[in-house]
Amino acid sequence: MMEYEGEMEKGEEGRVVEIDYVFKIVVIGDSAVGKSQLLGRFTRDEFSLDSKSTIGVEFQTRTITLNRKRIKAQIWDTAGQERYRAVTSAYYRGALGAMLVYDITKRQTFDHVARWLEELRAHADNSIVVMLIGNKADLVNQRAVSTEDAVEFAEEQGLFFSETSAMSGENVEHAFLRIMEEIYGVVSKKALECEEVKKKGELDFLTLRGTKVSLLTDGSMMETSAMKKGYACSCL
Repeated sequence: MMEYEGEMEKGEEGRVVEIDYVFKIVVIGDSAVGKSQLLGRFTRDEFSLDSKSTIGVEFQTRTITLNRKRIKAQIWDTAGQERYRAVTSAYYRGALGAMLVYDITKRQTFDHVARWLEELRAHADNSIVVMLIGNKADLVNQRAVSTEDAVEFAEEQGLFFSETSAMSGENVEHAFLRIMEEIYGVVSKKALECEEVKKKGELDFLTLRGTKVSLLTDGSMMETSAMKKGYACSCL
C-alpha cells in the first residue's frame, strides 16, 4: 500500500492527470503536540485554534510534483491518546515515512519520543524514513526542549530533524517536502535494484537458451528456474 502507480485525479482546470506514486506517511506523537494542525497547514494551509483531538486514525492528502513525477502524499494522523495505541499500530505497516512530533514547550512529549520510535520500528519497514519534528517553535519563550537535545537524539537514532510552527507555518512545507524527497530517493533506489535483478535474470535466461537440456536430468529444473528469475523481484 505504500507505492502505487497509475492512479488518476483531477488537476488544474479540471484536467485528469496521472499519479505516479502514492507515499503513505504517518504522523505520530503524544496528544496535543499539534499533529493535526501540521497536516492542516501542509494540505490546506489552514490553522484552527479550536482543533479537537483526533479519534482513532484520519488521513489527508496533497499532491506535489517532484523530479517530474506526480506524487500524492497520503498522510495519516494518528491519535496520541493511550487508549488508541492498539488501533493505530496497524497503520504503521506499509508506511514509507513517519513524522515523530513533540511539543518544544512540554518536555514530557519529548521524553516519550523514544517510546514512539520503538513502537514505530516494531511495526514499520526497516527502510522507513523518519523525521523528528519539534512543533510550536513560535512559542520560544516557553521552550522546554533545547534544539541541541533534539539534534543529539536525532543523530543518535539516524533521524532527520526540523523545528516547525503549525500556527505560523514556519518550516512546515520544508519538513514535508524533505521527507517526501527522502522517500522518493529510497523508492528510486529500490526500483533500480529491482530492475538490475530483473535484467540479470533475463541475461541468465538468454545464456541458457540454445543449451541442450535432457528431460531425464535435473537440468530441466534449472532452466525453469532461470526463466522465472526475471520475475522474482517485486518493487515495494
